[in-house]
Amino acid sequence: MAEPEPAKPTANMPPRPSVLSLNISSKSALYAAYMPVLRNGGIFIPTSRRYSIGDEVFMLLSLMDDPAKLPIAGTVVWITPVGAQNNKVQGIGVHFKNDESGIDARRRIEGILGGVLQSGRPTHTV
Repeated sequence: MAEPEPAKPTANMPPRPSVLSLNISSKSALYAAYMPVLRNGGIFIPTSRRYSIGDEVFMLLSLMDDPAKLPIAGTVVWITPVGAQNNKVQGIGVHFKNDESGIDARRRIEGILGGVLQSGRPTHTV
C-alpha cells in the first residue's frame, strides 16, 4: 500500500512570515532605523535577503542594553536595493502592525528617541 502524500500548501493558506532579528545598540542607530512617518511606526532592517512589498515579517528587536527582545509583527513597505543612490544600506522598511506588539514597540522607541525625532538628520530611508 502506498504512503499518503504530504499535505501541500493551498492557495488559501498565507505564507509563513519570515523571522528577522535586529539588535540596535545605540540611540543614533535607532534614530537612523526608525520610520516615524508610518502610521503605526516602523523600522528599517538591513538585510540582503529578497523581499517584496507586502511580505509579512516577524521580528525580534533588541534595544540598547535591554535584555528583553520585542516581538513585532509587520509588513514590508520599503525596499532599499543593493547599490542604492547615496550609498544607502540595502534592506527593508517594516511597518508595525496595529496590534499590541506594534503599539508597544512604537511607544518604547519614541520614548527612547524623545525630541530627537524631529531633528531632520538623515536616516536609512528618508
